[in-house]
Amino acid sequence: MEAAIRPDVVIIGSGVGGGTVARQLAETGARILILERGSFLPNEPENADAEAVFTQARYRTREEYQDEAGRRYRPGQYYYVGGHTKFYGTAMFRFRDTDFRETEHEDGTSPSWPFSYDDLEPFYDEAERLFGVRGQAGQDPTEGARSHPYSHAAIPHEPVIADMAERLLTQGLRPFFMPSAVDFGPGGSCRRCGTCDAFVCRYGAKGDGEMRLIRPVLKHPNVTLWTGAQATRLLPASDGRIAAVEVRRGGEIMRIEAPLFVLSAGAINSALLLLRSTDAAHPNGLANSSGVVGRYLMNHHLSGLMGLMPFRVNDTKFPKTLSVNDFYHGVPGDGAARGNIQMLGNIQGPMIRSAYSWMPRPLANLLGRHSVDWLCMSEDLPRAESRVRLLPGDRVEVAYHPGGRSAHDRFVEHARARLRQIFPVVLRHSFGIEAPSHQCGTVRMGVDPTQSALDSVCRTHDHPNLYVVDASFFPSSAALNPALTVCAQALRVGNHLRASWRNDNLAA
Repeated sequence: MEAAIRPDVVIIGSGVGGGTVARQLAETGARILILERGSFLPNEPENADAEAVFTQARYRTREEYQDEAGRRYRPGQYYYVGGHTKFYGTAMFRFRDTDFRETEHEDGTSPSWPFSYDDLEPFYDEAERLFGVRGQAGQDPTEGARSHPYSHAAIPHEPVIADMAERLLTQGLRPFFMPSAVDFGPGGSCRRCGTCDAFVCRYGAKGDGEMRLIRPVLKHPNVTLWTGAQATRLLPASDGRIAAVEVRRGGEIMRIEAPLFVLSAGAINSALLLLRSTDAAHPNGLANSSGVVGRYLMNHHLSGLMGLMPFRVNDTKFPKTLSVNDFYHGVPGDGAARGNIQMLGNIQGPMIRSAYSWMPRPLANLLGRHSVDWLCMSEDLPRAESRVRLLPGDRVEVAYHPGGRSAHDRFVEHARARLRQIFPVVLRHSFGIEAPSHQCGTVRMGVDPTQSALDSVCRTHDHPNLYVVDASFFPSSAALNPALTVCAQALRVGNHLRASWRNDNLAA
């Protein structure tokens, strides 16, 4: 009977963090139970229908959050096997060497990580192979040292994007092939269907958590996945260890005991689960003696730029092959205005109308057909007042106070001026916390237990058998997509846990 299962390891969440740890532990023989509150995402025509995905928000959670003013909204949270990577744009960047070091910004300090780029580099290399990342080393002027080149050649530019790369080169910039996790090329499953970024892949070509982690790991007889299983509380023992997790599944509440727990529910939900897990000894929630759980929420400063081509249709199927890091450490004359530029997936009319409901359908469709779409990303600095809180009635409040917005705005205007040398009109759209696709920082790592919740291998300072392995461990957000860094650190944590299994049956 499933409810009688006695696992050695309970992993809460089936995204990149949880799936990677499960992969690392599967061959130890440990009995692993993965809890996923959602289901396998169905393969259906609506996967590639922009009206269904954006206008109808078919796959988005129906739960609501609220901001500090009490405004309620449906967040861009997706609960499926594989987590948010089911909808991500396949970008798999390594953070830069400087991202792991303390850096002063105009609006505050980006803290150091408890390990360096060099410490994580072997795991970046392994993560790229695991996800089948395609790229070309040596082009990006900011990239760190690599132990190996990419295992797969970069995805080539289609004509419109190749033209963009040439025009940027004439401006003295150094565009490079964006590292992407797509099963592209001879024998690959990618069909260049035109719906990748923010859509579900119907052909299994996207390197997401389900395809690259969960499905392979379920081939091991000692690994079990429960879908429709929402962890509601962690239950501590008197000695400070976590004794069990309370799970709601099929209308029932059950208690699952295990020697080891790995929490990988995403930065917002991992923090919420810890905050819900109160008792007399932990009135502020678990792993929270420092008071940082739920605080220091980051999400990146993200602005979309739409370059219009009035007399040319953009027929690109997969545009996310180009990126620019020339301004990662500042624009000329303004070192604080910094960030990454990369392509967005092609914007379609329904996507525009989902953000601007007043826009007539024909105009939105016209803009989508005649535009090349870019994303400007800057580091969101950690602030204690930027936080996730539980309110009475189990309501969720997200008080978002991003750091560094003024510098980001200047960076975007510099990028916009560059693009105006290519396009007659460049429109701007900003993304907020309502779409928390890059959420991070709410259960931060650090060397000081009074200022952090986790140590350098993501073990909670307060509970020796509880690890938190998702982007909530980030002390800073950097200015690049987080998925590869989550995977690399999860591989590193998995190595540590494998050694613990060998030494003392995962008790360390």
